[in-house]
Amino acid sequence: MNEMTTAFATDRVLIAGEWRAPASRETLPLVNPSDGSELARIAAGGARDVDAAVGAAEEALSGAWGRMTATERGRVLSAMGRLVAEKADELARLEALDVGKPLKQAKADALALARYLEFYGGAADKVHGETIPYLDGYTVLTLREPHGVTGHIVPWNYPMQIIGRSVGAALAMGNATVLKPAEEACLTALAFAYIAEEAGLPAGALNVVPGTGEAAGAALSAHRGVHHLSFTGSVATGALVQAAAAKNAVPVTLELGGKSPQVVFADADLDAALPFLVNAGIQNAGQTCSASSRILVERVVFDEVVARMAERYRALKVGPALADLDVGPMVSTRQKEIVERYIGIARADGLAIAGEGGIVADAPAGGCYVRPTLVANVSGDHRLAQEEIFGPVQVVIPFEGEEEAVRIANGTDFGLVAGVWTRDGGRQLRMARALKSGQVFINNYGAGGGVELPFGGVKRSGHGREKGFEALYGFSVLKTVAILHG
Repeated sequence: MNEMTTAFATDRVLIAGEWRAPASRETLPLVNPSDGSELARIAAGGARDVDAAVGAAEEALSGAWGRMTATERGRVLSAMGRLVAEKADELARLEALDVGKPLKQAKADALALARYLEFYGGAADKVHGETIPYLDGYTVLTLREPHGVTGHIVPWNYPMQIIGRSVGAALAMGNATVLKPAEEACLTALAFAYIAEEAGLPAGALNVVPGTGEAAGAALSAHRGVHHLSFTGSVATGALVQAAAAKNAVPVTLELGGKSPQVVFADADLDAALPFLVNAGIQNAGQTCSASSRILVERVVFDEVVARMAERYRALKVGPALADLDVGPMVSTRQKEIVERYIGIARADGLAIAGEGGIVADAPAGGCYVRPTLVANVSGDHRLAQEEIFGPVQVVIPFEGEEEAVRIANGTDFGLVAGVWTRDGGRQLRMARALKSGQVFINNYGAGGGVELPFGGVKRSGHGREKGFEALYGFSVLKTVAILHG
C-alpha cells in the first residue's frame, strides 16, 4: 500500500459516524493505473451496508444534524472547505495515484472541492421562500425544505469535484446523505469523509458505502428510504438507476455522457482558441464527461487549425501521474482497451491521423497508457464523431457556414457542453440559442471550472442541474403554505 493511504483505513464503510467492516467482510482492490500495482483495498459494501447507512441518515435528520439551523450547517460546510484547502496537496496525491491524472490536475480538483464547500457553506442560509399575492383573507408563502435522505453515486474520474457539487449542495439544504463512490477510484471520497468528521459534521449526516455498482449502487438506487438520487456516469447505468428509483417515485438528477463540440468559425482568434481546443480533449486523459471530443472548423481555416492542433499533439507527453506531465494513464486496463479499439477503427477506416502524443520512455510497463490521437477530416456521422470514447481522442470535422455547423453540432444523442469561437456578436447569440446543450461557452471552454455555474445536460446527457445556486433547488422540495385568516 502506498504511504499516502496509511493515514486512514481504506477498507471500511462509514455508518452513523463509525468506520466498520462491511457486512460481507470482503474487500476490493484499488489498482494504481500508472504502474498496475495494488494501491489499497476498499470495502466491498452491499445491500446490508446501504440499509444501515440509510437508517443512520434518517436518525441524523431527527437528531443533531436535523436540529441545526441553516447558518450552523453553513459553518460546518465552511469548516470542511478550509480543511480540504489545507490538505489539498495530500488529496491531490491520492487522486493522482488513484485516478491517474497528473498532479496539477488533481490539485485543481482538490481546490475545486474546497471552493464548492465554501460556496455552499455561504449559500446555506440564503435560500429564501416567497410570498404569493392571492385571494382576500389569505397569506400564501412557499418554503424550501430538504428531501430527507439523499443518495449520491459518483464516478471515478472526478470524485472530489462531484462530491463537492452534489453532497455539498445536499448538506447545505439539510439533507442527510449516503455516498457510494466508484470502486475504481475512491480514496479521496474516503479521505473527504474523515475531513468532514474532523470539521464537526454530525454523525449520520454523511455515510459512505464503497462497493461495486451491482451491489452497493443498485441497493442505494432501489432503497425505499432514499428520497432523491444524484448519479453521474454512463448512459446505460444511469438508465438502470432511474428505473430503480422510479419504482419508489424518487426524483433523480442524472449527469451522463457527452460528445461535446467546439465550433470554430473563420473569424475566430485562433491563438486564443488553440489551447482550449486541445486541452479540453486531453484533460484527465479525455476521461471527462464534458470533454470536447469534436472540433468543428469552418472549411476556410480547416487546414490551418488541424496543422496547429497537430503540432500541439505531437508535443504532448504521457506518463505516470506523479511525473505531472500533460497526460496520465487511463484509469484501468479496460478503459485503455476501449480507447485503443476506437483508434483502431479510425485506422481501419482510413481516417487521417493528424497528430499523436508520445509515451515517455520510462513509463512503467504495467501502466494504462494511450497516446493522445487527433483524427482529421471525419464526417459528422462516423462512429468516432457519434460515440463517447472517454479517452484522449479528438476528431476534427469541416463545415461550411453557420447552418451546417449547427446541424453537425446538434447531430448526436448527447447535449452536455458546447463551445463557439467567433468575433461576430450576432453569431455568438444565434449559436448560443441554436445549440442543444446544457452549457454553451463563447470564446472559451469551461470558464475555469465554474463552481457557480449550473451544470447538466439535455437529450441523453441527462437531466437536472448541479453546481451553482440551482443545485440547492434540486436538493430541496418546494412546499406551499396557504393561511386563511379567521
